[in-house]
Amino acid sequence: MDLRESITNQTNVSFTIANHLFSNASHSDMNIVFSPLLLQLVLSIIAAGSDGPVQQQLLSFLQSKSTDHLISFASQLVSVVLTDASPAGGPLLSFVDGVWIDKTLSLQPSFKQIVSTDFKANLSSVDFQNKAAEVTNEVNLWSEKETNGLIKELLPQGSIDGDTRLVFANALYFKGIWNDKFDVSLTKNNDFHLLNGNSVKVPFMTSEMDQFIREFNDFKVLGLPYKQGEDKRRFSMYIFLPNSKDGLSALVEKLASKSELLDRMLPYHQVEVGDFRIPRFKILFGLETSDVLKELGVVLPFSTGGLTKMVDSLEGQNLCVSNIFHKSFIEVNEKGTEAAAATAATILVGSTMRVPSPIDFVADHPFLFVIREDLTGTILFVGQVLNPLVD
Repeated sequence: MDLRESITNQTNVSFTIANHLFSNASHSDMNIVFSPLLLQLVLSIIAAGSDGPVQQQLLSFLQSKSTDHLISFASQLVSVVLTDASPAGGPLLSFVDGVWIDKTLSLQPSFKQIVSTDFKANLSSVDFQNKAAEVTNEVNLWSEKETNGLIKELLPQGSIDGDTRLVFANALYFKGIWNDKFDVSLTKNNDFHLLNGNSVKVPFMTSEMDQFIREFNDFKVLGLPYKQGEDKRRFSMYIFLPNSKDGLSALVEKLASKSELLDRMLPYHQVEVGDFRIPRFKILFGLETSDVLKELGVVLPFSTGGLTKMVDSLEGQNLCVSNIFHKSFIEVNEKGTEAAAATAATILVGSTMRVPSPIDFVADHPFLFVIREDLTGTILFVGQVLNPLVD
């Protein structure tokens, strides 16, 4: 398997989801953060447990040649990219997978091997048919614990019932300190311009130090590296700022159509800055993703049988995905970034310009942000900030 090709595909899928999510009318006026990586890992588990047209549809959406490629890639992400970097001096990183299976069933040996070895999932036998509410609380407490208290109520009450047979969930916690922290005493309120033409006063962080900035015809990119450890991984936040105050949707669409060129868009050299301001912000965002996925062509897992490689026997009954719930949180301040996300799937029966120096970077209008591991190019979080005052 070509890791670079797989990462490129992961980036493509990430921006495809982001573009669709951000352009959805019901989210067009909202701050958003989500982890495309967690969604893709959950879909990878479902693909590994499916066959026929269902599996092919998932492989096509995830841009993977086969389940073997998909599982190998997921295994590398879990064992290399998503391991904690704090012992070596880098960001605190925690990733866990969990599988809850009805006590009347058992996972097929090959599928059990995949989820426990490649995805490093913890397996729990539960009583969905008689204790659905208790299992819901168990999954929610698990999510809250694994995200350091940031993701609560991942599963809405009533989302699990007597027909539920499996729940796949994962959780990611990230806490990174800026390589060059911002001086809190320099933070001042300034205008942030909203899409409706109004403006709000928000606290802006600033610095006189050189910054990683790159300028293009209609947008700029800022790179903010986190304090790095002694291992080879390098984590950074990137802010994509359109030149026009209402240019975010066009910029996201452009990035989605050219996401394979992302590496060429990122800044790798520090430049002298002129006016430099970015707002503090905090976002909590959750959604049930099945409608988004269906609109992107992932339909069959939710509507037909085909999840045949998961459990040993269902006495002629078919498994299908009922819901995929996802919640993410991020807080960006002078010290750094704290971010978390969790996903749960319930399964039921039934052109570059020369950069001038100094250069301004004033994020005083809606922008896109990405948290990325730069050695591999793996995208952990994507989001949009439309109003920094709204959580």
